[in-house]
Amino acid sequence: MRLSSLTRTRKGRVLIALVPTVAALAFVGGGVAQGVVPVSMAVSGQQFKISADKLQGTGFSQYAGVAVEADKKTQHPAAIANITEAKLYNLCQSIKTPFGVSLLIEAGTNPQRPVEATGLQIGMDNLAGDATFNAIRIGVDASTVTTAGKGDAKDFAMDSDTVTIDNLKQVSWSTQAAVFKLTDLKLGINMEGKECF
Repeated sequence: MRLSSLTRTRKGRVLIALVPTVAALAFVGGGVAQGVVPVSMAVSGQQFKISADKLQGTGFSQYAGVAVEADKKTQHPAAIANITEAKLYNLCQSIKTPFGVSLLIEAGTNPQRPVEATGLQIGMDNLAGDATFNAIRIGVDASTVTTAGKGDAKDFAMDSDTVTIDNLKQVSWSTQAAVFKLTDLKLGINMEGKECF
């Protein structure tokens, strides 16, 4: 299945990163229906930060693309990452508003109850952490990656059977998932504008 919220680009191809990434929810209020992947999502144009002590994922791919805003004209170069199944430990997401306050989301703080996600697709432009890949392939054609989400033919891509990222820190434009299970969810407004990092 190809997801259209993150548009692949053949002009001015930009490979932002050669490492995988994952994000939590771009928003919680609207949510994502279980088993249903949105086929279209215009990004807000505002980035959000994600951190986690550890990400463990199976079925990973990444290739270049763009995140498109609602006006269908404003585009942001992004690395598109797909992860079939993921677990995140001690997840934090922060969104800083133009008013200086931030929305903080925390979940998966109990090591025995991590956040679980299925069918993730993420658009990001910044990632840091210590990554380990198993059965990695770098330089594959983006239309042949092993995940359900795929890029365009002749575009550069990478995929791997599994990925582990310790001390994940990421800046993203968007996230969508088929299922996102946020265990021990806490959501709150921080008047001082605190962020995950």
